[in-house]
Amino acid sequence: MVSEIKLAAETRTEFGKGAARRIRRAHQIPAVMYGHGTEPVHITLPGHDTMMALKHANALLTIELDGKQHLALAKDVQRDAIKPVIDHVDLVVVKKGEKVTVDVQVHVTGDAAPETVVTVEQQTVQLEAEATHLPESIEVSVEGAVAGTQIHASDLTLPSGTSLVTDAEHLIVNVSQAITAEALEAELAEAEAEAGIEHEEAGEAAEGEAAAEGETEAAAEGTDEA
Repeated sequence: MVSEIKLAAETRTEFGKGAARRIRRAHQIPAVMYGHGTEPVHITLPGHDTMMALKHANALLTIELDGKQHLALAKDVQRDAIKPVIDHVDLVVVKKGEKVTVDVQVHVTGDAAPETVVTVEQQTVQLEAEATHLPESIEVSVEGAVAGTQIHASDLTLPSGTSLVTDAEHLIVNVSQAITAEALEAELAEAEAEAGIEHEEAGEAAEGEAAAEGETEAAAEGTDEA
């Protein structure tokens, strides 16, 4: 389970792109906090501490603002497309004992049987859990799994205190037979044939090269005689 992380926030009174840039230059992050029928509160968060906190999926944050503490989850994190920085954070206020629905990362462990390929069909699953006991990930073991093995959401071993929200029939992990080099070449040849791509036979290519060389030599001799 993810441990609680405290962040000291300040009330934000400036808005717009210019204000946001000034906030980020000061190594802070603009954010908005809302939920439980309260009016949205615009705040700034400490840049480094917030980035470290949000490296943990479903991190439970204690936002300290004006002498009060608010439990919150990051609902939406907007990141810069180029730089490793956070542009803005939406926080949703939660209460202790409250049940919330979160996306939990699927983490595959173990080695499947030889000559197989393991494909994670769904990277996350939705679980319902207490806001103060949120799982960061869920492990799925494929140890020794043979080709044809399929793991559905209903097959997952859920963390204690959680319940499945994702459809139980959703395919999470699929184990298939690895394709051989011969089969890959056959598929490539079939695809090329359908596309109308033809390759010269080795003999024809050699004859063409020899003819070209002969023409070059004849042209050179004609030049010498002249």
